[in-house]
Amino acid sequence: MESIAPALMTDHYELTMISAALKDGTAERRCVFEVFARRLPTGRRYGVVAGTGRLIELIRNFRFDEDEIAYLRSAGIVDETTAAWLANYRFSGDVEGYLEGELFFPGSPILTITGGFAECVVLETLILSVLNHDCAIAAAAARMVTAARGRPIIEMGSRRTHEHAAVAAARAAYLAGFASTSNLAAGRAYGIPTTGTSAHAFTLLHDDEPTAFGSQVSALGKNTTLLVDTYDISQGIRNAIAVAGPDLRAVRIDSGDLSVLAQQSRELLDSLGATETKIIVSGDMDEYSIATLAAEPVDMYGAGTAVVTGSGAPTAGLVYKLVEVDGRPVVKRSENKATVGGRKTAVRRHKPTGTAIEEIIFSQGVPDHQPNDRLLQRSYVADGEVQATPTLTESRDHLRQCLISIPWEGLKLSAGDPAIPVVIVPTA
Repeated sequence: MESIAPALMTDHYELTMISAALKDGTAERRCVFEVFARRLPTGRRYGVVAGTGRLIELIRNFRFDEDEIAYLRSAGIVDETTAAWLANYRFSGDVEGYLEGELFFPGSPILTITGGFAECVVLETLILSVLNHDCAIAAAAARMVTAARGRPIIEMGSRRTHEHAAVAAARAAYLAGFASTSNLAAGRAYGIPTTGTSAHAFTLLHDDEPTAFGSQVSALGKNTTLLVDTYDISQGIRNAIAVAGPDLRAVRIDSGDLSVLAQQSRELLDSLGATETKIIVSGDMDEYSIATLAAEPVDMYGAGTAVVTGSGAPTAGLVYKLVEVDGRPVVKRSENKATVGGRKTAVRRHKPTGTAIEEIIFSQGVPDHQPNDRLLQRSYVADGEVQATPTLTESRDHLRQCLISIPWEGLKLSAGDPAIPVVIVPTA
């Protein structure tokens, strides 16, 4: 679906730096850039790496075509030398990073890009755009999955975000453990299961509710979900069972006090003999509202706005910083924005039982590897050649195992310290 990257997503200032570097001869200096978060969003105890699979394919196909270069020239953004460089651009460096589905914490070097200065810096906006969005969605979705305690969640947020972001959000939510999406483009592109019910408009289209329900069941069979809160929920449930029978798959409630309504609806369904009919709730669900329904007879949730906007944290706060030039560590010393120089190597340290206890980041050093350590970085691109990447299903499974491995306090929805501490071992 995203076979060619939008090269003009590149920021103007990146091309300014490239033009100057080409002129002064520094464009090819061997550099290392790292992507990391200085801090986690307020209230979060972990971040989730997501979007890497999309990103690597975008880097593979990152090109400037003739029309794009013509625009840059006509607008006076680049000179002839820079235009020629862009026309021949192919990333020839290396990309290493954490697996999709891996947890990250402040300072974690989740992506490392090595190559000539110009070929790396031109990718900055693309890399941060993809990772900041997808990591934010995945972290929010993972918190919702934890709050749901094994009950499935449907991603339903396409109408609350940009049309392209909707597809990426569905992917990130599925990686985080959502069961399905209503977005058909995401289903086609990534093999995510799709599902959907109907809207209130379909009920209002018909002269009465039983007629609307009868039409839906006639077309789709009893293995469908009827939306019962257009008028009166109790009567809606009675109408649904009267039309479809007690073996109707599910009813959906999209408004009201969901805690009370779920209890009342379960009692009513059972009294009508529909003991196996599921109850799906939706309507501005987030991790907190899902958690409040943990003890209620809810079988499935639908989440929309909160998940596609990161549930209050729409960006992961990731930055892209130069940490090494020609093998020499470089650092930024700005107040509150200082960096640690040198290429980093990261390991996750565990107890023999498998519980993660800390993340250790070595700057320009070889990890002091212990028996229960796990190296966190792997190669995605080597000398410009893309390596095999895990499937979305594999990444989804990896995140599940990572969440199991952290101390239980790290899964709390309340604000607190990162789930595990991070220790940075500086250059000797």
